[in-house]
Amino acid sequence: MGGQNRSTAVMQRRRVAPDSLDYFPTPPFATRALIEFLKSIGEDLATASAWEPACGEMHMVRPMREAFTSVRASDVHSYGDHELLDFALIGGGEPSVDWVITNPPFRLAEAFIGTAMQVALRGVAMLVRSAFLEGEGRWRTLFRETPPSWVLQFTDRVVMLEGRLVRRGAVDPFAARAGDKAASATAYVWLVWLKSDAGEMADTRLRWIAPACARLEREGDYPTYPVAAQPPGGMFDP
Repeated sequence: MGGQNRSTAVMQRRRVAPDSLDYFPTPPFATRALIEFLKSIGEDLATASAWEPACGEMHMVRPMREAFTSVRASDVHSYGDHELLDFALIGGGEPSVDWVITNPPFRLAEAFIGTAMQVALRGVAMLVRSAFLEGEGRWRTLFRETPPSWVLQFTDRVVMLEGRLVRRGAVDPFAARAGDKAASATAYVWLVWLKSDAGEMADTRLRWIAPACARLEREGDYPTYPVAAQPPGGMFDP
């Protein structure tokens, strides 16, 4: 059949956001793992709305749209067809969506959580480095008064690379050394706040996400980059 190819697996360029916005695209399986968990605890996502406020090139939005009745997509930087909005600076407001789910820029994660807790009706989920749980300062400003309901630790290694989405173990066409495969030493967790727990100092619950990469990946999840067109040094301009 003819027509436009709407798959994510199309020829794309590496996209590096300006001003150190920490654009590290999320493998879709990681979002599906969260959705699977939320359904397992009784969340009816088919009747719920969601907002992805750091949507980038929509790699998280697409699996969210498989589960939610509607998904709002926004970002402070223009990567494509999405709403332009600085989520960290809007300062909250009236609740307007059931869930806020995102992989926030690391340095703005606390601001994203603060805004999300105000605009979400049912829950907030943030994909962050496991090391985000450390630190006296963050404990004082966030976790002491607003602990997450759940910490979901990946047992898979979630490989996130700046400006591009490459399948774990596949050759990274933008690696410093030709032939290097996509890999990462960084561990990630989902932090989930259920608004029904608001005002309660219930203990945070820890759960491990069983290996999910091979099981939850789908055809078309990963873009194809034009390796032969790379300039010297192995990286495209933003």
